[in-house]
Amino acid sequence: MASESPDHSKSEALFDRGDDPRVASSEELKEDVGGLTFEQYTAGGLGRHLGVFSTTSLIIGRIIGTGIFSTPSSIVSSVGSVGASMLLGVLGLLLALSGLCVWLEFACMIPRSGGEKVYLEAAYRRPKMLITIVFAVQAIALGFTASGCIVFASNVVVASGHVATEWQERGIAIGVIVFVTLVHTFVPKLGVHGMNFFTVLKVVLLLFVVVTGWVVLGGGVSSVKDPHASFRDAFAHSATSGNQYATALFKVLNSYAGWSNAMYVLNEVKDPVRTIKIAGPLGLSTCGVLYLLANVAYFAAATPKEIAASGTTVASYFMGKVFGTAARKALSVLVALSAFGNVLTVTFAQARVNQELAKEGVIPFPRFWASSWPFGSPSTGLILHFIPSFIVIVAIPFGNAYNFILDLEGYPSAVINFLVVAGLFYLRRSEPKAARPFKVWWPVAIFYMVGQAFQLVAPFLRPPGGVGDTPPLPYWLYCVVGIGILVASVVYWFIWWVAAPKIGGYTLEPHNEPLKDGTNVVVYHRVPRRFREV
Repeated sequence: MASESPDHSKSEALFDRGDDPRVASSEELKEDVGGLTFEQYTAGGLGRHLGVFSTTSLIIGRIIGTGIFSTPSSIVSSVGSVGASMLLGVLGLLLALSGLCVWLEFACMIPRSGGEKVYLEAAYRRPKMLITIVFAVQAIALGFTASGCIVFASNVVVASGHVATEWQERGIAIGVIVFVTLVHTFVPKLGVHGMNFFTVLKVVLLLFVVVTGWVVLGGGVSSVKDPHASFRDAFAHSATSGNQYATALFKVLNSYAGWSNAMYVLNEVKDPVRTIKIAGPLGLSTCGVLYLLANVAYFAAATPKEIAASGTTVASYFMGKVFGTAARKALSVLVALSAFGNVLTVTFAQARVNQELAKEGVIPFPRFWASSWPFGSPSTGLILHFIPSFIVIVAIPFGNAYNFILDLEGYPSAVINFLVVAGLFYLRRSEPKAARPFKVWWPVAIFYMVGQAFQLVAPFLRPPGGVGDTPPLPYWLYCVVGIGILVASVVYWFIWWVAAPKIGGYTLEPHNEPLKDGTNVVVYHRVPRRFREV
């Protein structure tokens, strides 16, 4: 099949117009964001099959997973009090809503799969390919679902009533990621139905926790002697270190992570602009209300110290405190199923991000990684998601693995999010008349930007005693590792795009090479400079 060079000059002119007064239309913006046209980017795969319900389920299913059932313990352990924990929960929700509004403006302007990748490419055209590669390395290296698999394994062990070895838990976690990968690869429609089913199950489960909390607060549970004890002097023993609040905020935001999940799969969403404007706010606001009420329920049944000591099985501890051992085991099974549904949802979206990156040609063997063979699902993108998830499950000790993973994911994500909102302001200035079906109020975007900036600086502030939430690991380690990954991506870009071509005397020219399944892939070919000059 003949190769075809994407029209890069046209897309570059769109954002680097010089004295040209021409203003980009929304259609040009959609088509000229990357190396392929809008139609080429959205070709192949399963087509548009996700309606409002499935898209909302995709968001709720991603948000409600392991976070609300596991992170309250580490959050209250960091900040020290119920009041500080609850305020961070509200702050996290407001930041998530602000971020959603920023992402909605981008998604309605450029309604195709990829999420942050697409929005960063729209704003940061120079140096060429740098922002795409930075996002690619971060997304692939940190786009794992190990935390969900770990929580599944932990709750299954609690439900069984047996004491499992660390490697037995690892084996359970590995079995989850293997099974989910196979489902999304060979029976993708079953995977979508499974996500919808588990979303409903998780909402019902969270509602049960909330209603139980109301009963406890009303004095209807004899096992809880003083349901209001945690709320008296709610800010007593609050932390005073910015590091502790930043670390806790990472975990709060991780609990809300998923509000952008549908943006990663817009190629598969029916009427994407209308659908995402409904599904995004509906999904996030539903989860936000349920989360805040669930935290009230936890603290009604247990003291902050008890919650902090419960580890990654907070919800199970809550049920055990209220209803006894049998209920604790039963809820552990339900929380495990919730974690399983979260792994299903994250894997579904992340595999499509990997496929979008492969379409850009920025990772080795792009034709292989972009393939939708044999059933229309991004099968190789699923493999690319499986590899880091497997490595993290096997390599990181389970004792502090969950908290370290959350922290490590959070820091580079804050960098990317800061760049996205900065890019929004740049495009507002450079393309003021481009059609925007949704436009975020600028103070909301500023609020989100400030929140991300806080997360970039505060983790380096020394906590009391110099001990973070993942001892014996240094409190600053996750930040350094996260920055190291971003720096490695810049080094990769410099070697691949700048140094190697200069030393080798060639240039990299993009060619569109469609696959048999209809997917379009950009492949960069080395062209000796002497031939290019001729």
